[in-house]
Amino acid sequence: MLSRREFAVGALATVGAASLSAAKINSTIKGVSIGAQSYSFRDRDLDGAIKAMVEIGLGKVELFSGHVEPKISDRAELRKWRETVSLDHFKEVRRKFDAAGIELWAYNYSFREDFTDKEIQRGFEFAKALGINKLTASSNVTTAKRIDPFAAKAKVYVGMHNHSNIKPNEFATAENFADAMKGTSKYIGINLDIGHFTAANFDPTAYLEKIADRTVCIHVKDRKKDQGPNVPFGEGDTPIKAVLALMSAKKYKFPANIEYEYKGADTVAEVKKCFEYCKKQLA
Repeated sequence: MLSRREFAVGALATVGAASLSAAKINSTIKGVSIGAQSYSFRDRDLDGAIKAMVEIGLGKVELFSGHVEPKISDRAELRKWRETVSLDHFKEVRRKFDAAGIELWAYNYSFREDFTDKEIQRGFEFAKALGINKLTASSNVTTAKRIDPFAAKAKVYVGMHNHSNIKPNEFATAENFADAMKGTSKYIGINLDIGHFTAANFDPTAYLEKIADRTVCIHVKDRKKDQGPNVPFGEGDTPIKAVLALMSAKKYKFPANIEYEYKGADTVAEVKKCFEYCKKQLA
C-alpha cells in the first residue's frame, strides 16, 4: 500500500504529465477519423512532421519507422540498432505526440523475410513502449505466418499493407490477404491501401466491407487504374468518396490515413488539400 507521501508524489507526477499534453486535435468528420501516415511528411524529421500535422489539423497518426529509426543504409547496422536501442527512445516519441494532441494509432514496422527472431520480437516491444497495440507492415505473405505467434503473445494487431504490383509472396490481391490470414490468429489483419488496390484494378469499397473486422487502418491516396500513377485527390480512379461514405455509414472505428505520394510543390500545402478533399466528400 502506498504511504500518503508516496501517493502525493505520484499524484503530482500525474498532474505534471497531464499538463504536458495539449488538447486533442479532432479530425473526425461524420464519424470518420481522418489521420495521416507520417510517411507523407518524409521530407522532414519527426518534430517537423508533428508540427505539420498540428498546422493541418490532423489528430491521428500511423507512424512511419523512418521518423523513428536512424538513417542507416547498412542492413546489419540497422538490425543492430533495432535489437539494442533503448525503449526509452520510443517512450519519448510517444510523449511528443501526446504533447501535440495527436493520437498515435499504429507504428509502421515492416517485417521482411530476412528479419531475425529478435528483430521481430523488438517490433512488438516498440509497440508496447509507444503505448499502442497496432503495427502496420509492408511485408510478405509467408512472413505474416511467422510473426503471428509473436503478435498473439503480445496481443498486438498487425495490418498487412498492399501494393499494386502483383508478385509472388507480396500483398496486392484479396487472395494474398486471405492466404496470409488463413490459419493465423485474429492479430494478423489488413492495412488496406485503397489507391494501390484501385491501381491493381480491384474495388476497395466492396472489399473493405468484407474485411472491416480485420482492418487495422486504411491508406487514402488517389491513383489511376491499370497501374496508373499517384495523382492529386480527385484526379484518379480511386473511389475515395464511396470508401469514406461506407466508413461513415458503418461507423468503422479504424482511421482513414492520408498517404501523400504524388508530386507537389509543398508537402504541408498538399496534405492540407488532401484533408480538405476528404472533408468535402463527407459533407
